[in-house]
Amino acid sequence: MEQVTDHTLAAARKVIAVHINYPSRAAQRGRTPEQPSYFLKPSSSLALSGSTVERPAGCELLGYEGEIALIIGKPARRVGIEDAWNHVEWVTASNDLGVYDLRWADKGSNLRSKGGDGFTPVGPGLIAADAVDPAGLRIRTWHNGELVQDDTTSDLLFPFARLVADLSQLLTLEEGDIILTGTPAGASVAKPGDVVEVEVSTAGVSTGSVSTEGTTAGGGAGGGLTTGRLVTLVAEGTTPFGDFGAQPRTDDLQREEAYGSRAAAGLPAAEHVPSEEAPDAAEPVAEAPAAAVVPVLTPELKAKLESVCTATLSSQLRKRGLNNVSIDGLTSTRPEKRIVGLARTLRYVPNREDLFKTHGGGFNAQKKAIDSVNEGEILVMEARGEKGTGTIGDILALRAQVRGAAAIITDGGVRDFSAVAAMDMPTYYANPHPAVLGRRHIPWDTDITIACGGTTVQPGDIIVADADGILVIPPALAAELADDSIAQEREEAFITEMVQQGHSVDGLYPLNAEWRARYVNWEAGKANE
Repeated sequence: MEQVTDHTLAAARKVIAVHINYPSRAAQRGRTPEQPSYFLKPSSSLALSGSTVERPAGCELLGYEGEIALIIGKPARRVGIEDAWNHVEWVTASNDLGVYDLRWADKGSNLRSKGGDGFTPVGPGLIAADAVDPAGLRIRTWHNGELVQDDTTSDLLFPFARLVADLSQLLTLEEGDIILTGTPAGASVAKPGDVVEVEVSTAGVSTGSVSTEGTTAGGGAGGGLTTGRLVTLVAEGTTPFGDFGAQPRTDDLQREEAYGSRAAAGLPAAEHVPSEEAPDAAEPVAEAPAAAVVPVLTPELKAKLESVCTATLSSQLRKRGLNNVSIDGLTSTRPEKRIVGLARTLRYVPNREDLFKTHGGGFNAQKKAIDSVNEGEILVMEARGEKGTGTIGDILALRAQVRGAAAIITDGGVRDFSAVAAMDMPTYYANPHPAVLGRRHIPWDTDITIACGGTTVQPGDIIVADADGILVIPPALAAELADDSIAQEREEAFITEMVQQGHSVDGLYPLNAEWRARYVNWEAGKANE
């Protein structure tokens, strides 16, 4: 079986990529194109299997996209669909890499965002095009050993022959040119230290276990054909961009598109106005409609909530008919601290050995939640009150603290308790326990509605916690609640002063009309001091 070599890469005068071609990707993007659209990648972006790609210095979002690559065997110019496949010589695997941080400056070209050196690895093996049905191929991608993309070419929006014929109407496809045919749903973001693998095979064929060395193309299980796994290692770039060009820039819209969804990106649910351009067309952020998201927890509101006790907030919530909004039964490693932040959520399900094999290892939901928590956010875990195993340990807790998390809340156990308790970031927990997840838990999903400590928590809820307890505040009520709580504590400061002077609480607590009039005068006097 032929292999992709340096000669293969050198023969490619053009690399042409298709924006959206898989129904699963179209559904994820919320846009189904009527006709195929394309962009060019420089041939200098090509690389062999086993190569290392840099995430450029200063960039956050290196996106990977497993794709099937077609290599032209004989020139095609104004060919019809019925003849187009005869101009394809080889099929192989590719990874269409790109940095979303530079899309804003690309004006739709994708040149800088997707044209970097090593941003188009291909290989390792070549499958003869005349040996396969182009509608019977399978594309799969693994990220750190976890299968993240798995689709077939049976229902493409634009079959491969149509792409070749369409492109040939205006330009000559030359021998060695490469066409990237689109990616299915599941493309996401790779970070330094990650390994991404892509395999193309006849439908149903598998190479088996993950190999960081790649697998030779040839016969797979059941006698099918496979390219083997195209392996790409990700490293951190160290050379910053010069100050004479556009600098990396990102926002939550780019994060959402890079990861595939707001939930996958670790963002709270929010409606936004999508660009009318194809998401892959790299429309500059400055020219796209802005996301219609108003910050819920402004610095002013946060300061107000930090100034009042949970006991006061609880009484104000009760006045509004909200009685079941406290996370109960937990202990804090830092009870002297008062914390306020937006909730991020993580759910564990009871361990089932077969499911733990698919969801427990690798970059699982627990690690994704920890690695995407943002400055000032609070990670709340649903552990079903299960005390017989840990839900967080010292390394992951440290990662959350480094990322700026305000706190971790779990209604399960904590491992490495002494180290976790010594951290500046508070952790609220049910009990210490030495066991790992696989004993009782599987980390299942993130940024969904969960139950923790007897109450419901949604992503984006406001969490306030102090020595008295933990409250979950609906964002829509927060501003009014904060103002009324501040007013209540002012009244209670007056009541406390009167009690200290020897007055009875009868009529004073709560204030009757007579005492309220005296409170108004007291408040006016304080204002004039």
